[in-house]
Amino acid sequence: MKKYSVAFLSAVAGSVLTIALVLALGIGQSKVIKVDHLHEVPGTNTLYAMDQDGEIVPLDFTEISKKLMDAVVHISPMQTIQQRPGNRTLPDPFWEFFGEEFFRQYQEQQRDQQQRQPQQRQQPQRRGTGSGVIINSDGYIVTNNHVVENADEILVTLHDNRAYKASVIGTDPTTDLALIKINETNLVSIPMVDSDDIEVGEWVLAMGNPFNLNSTVTAGIVSAKSRSIQILDNEFAIEAFIQTDAAINPGNSGGALVNMQGGLVGINTAIASPTGAYSGYGFAVPSNLVNKVIGDLLEFGTVQRGYLGVQIFSVNAQLTRDEDLKVNSGAYIDSVIVGSAAEKAGLQKGDVVVEIEGRRINQSSQLQEMVARQRPGDEIEMVINRNGKEIQRTAVLQNIEGATEISETSRGTMNSEIGAELRSIEKDLAKELNIDGGVQVTRLYPGLLRSETDMQEGFIITKINGKNVRTPEDVGKLLENTKGGVMLEGIYEAEPDRIRYFAFGIQ
Repeated sequence: MKKYSVAFLSAVAGSVLTIALVLALGIGQSKVIKVDHLHEVPGTNTLYAMDQDGEIVPLDFTEISKKLMDAVVHISPMQTIQQRPGNRTLPDPFWEFFGEEFFRQYQEQQRDQQQRQPQQRQQPQRRGTGSGVIINSDGYIVTNNHVVENADEILVTLHDNRAYKASVIGTDPTTDLALIKINETNLVSIPMVDSDDIEVGEWVLAMGNPFNLNSTVTAGIVSAKSRSIQILDNEFAIEAFIQTDAAINPGNSGGALVNMQGGLVGINTAIASPTGAYSGYGFAVPSNLVNKVIGDLLEFGTVQRGYLGVQIFSVNAQLTRDEDLKVNSGAYIDSVIVGSAAEKAGLQKGDVVVEIEGRRINQSSQLQEMVARQRPGDEIEMVINRNGKEIQRTAVLQNIEGATEISETSRGTMNSEIGAELRSIEKDLAKELNIDGGVQVTRLYPGLLRSETDMQEGFIITKINGKNVRTPEDVGKLLENTKGGVMLEGIYEAEPDRIRYFAFGIQ
């Protein structure tokens, strides 16, 4: 057997290793790189949260989004840039019915209106954008009042692109809420949950149509509760918003804020932004207040707001020092209205409301919201701190006129079609105006009166097609079965001696 030197064996071994590496790395050959593709990527829940029962649950937005997106709609309010000119042509049937003397007065009225506004012409419509939430399978939709308040017509588009004209059931500027309806059934709706149970830090989704981008979902958490940002331009505004960092932008107004169980916790309403677009925080009307408002609109035709009759401020460090208060939180009573529910309950300037209906009050917006959920005549139990001593008080809430009765306005299909909220005038006012009675138009909605006449809110209707009207029910009965021309006769309070006429047609 031949013997090989160590050097020779080492050289051979090195050569073999070099050849192996060349073959392995493909040096001197075409390089082939294999890329694997996954044809199915299963959704994986990588985040988990603990529910109220202490159970660990996956944080997954996909199922909630699929389930609820059909219940969020796109709202396009349309508004004419300028009103129609005053010289309207009266439908032919009126001539024979009312006679020449009536038409002489009518034509004088139209000429006068034309002289006042000769430059006005019918202009194309301006279309806005907003969102809404279906709360009932029969077509009832909640949105913001500011989305629909100046509209002549409201177009609602569903998630599946079906489009409908909507009528307004009622609005509430003090909470910036509105209830509208489309003629459709078997719709997907979102159930409401108790917004008092929502916790700061809880996950929520904002659903709506920002920047005309239909069906958009954003996620975030509840950042704060009972926020007042002084955005509602109303003397009796109720601001106790749920604050969220889920992105809300123009067009989201009226959309849904939902929890991880798919329940409606609020209606998206406002953003805090120096630019007009999302910059960190959005605000939603809590569902408990939404539920109260729409319940009143459906049952009574108008919101039944209970008033305590106080001016209040949130207690803070500065107020505590200035007024030598014995508490660091609550709603400080700065003044009490004479004859109000608060005065009758024994509340005084300097009192601090610290509890209402068993719920602790940390700031004035909480007190406002709790009172706003009640109706005139309801009793509320309060605990106040007076000079360091807690005292219990019971107040019977009143309406804005100081009474404890429920007041109803018209609410019917026909009154929704003409677009008006109507209320009988008081006997004292009728006597002052030298009329037997009438029905006042307290608010105008998108409908026939706004689109076909120049009528303004406050007009008192005394006759319809020559027949006297005294109640909203009279109006509904007279118009319910009417087809063709309708003539309204009446006055404005400011000019009680000048009879005015407004004509429109019902198809």
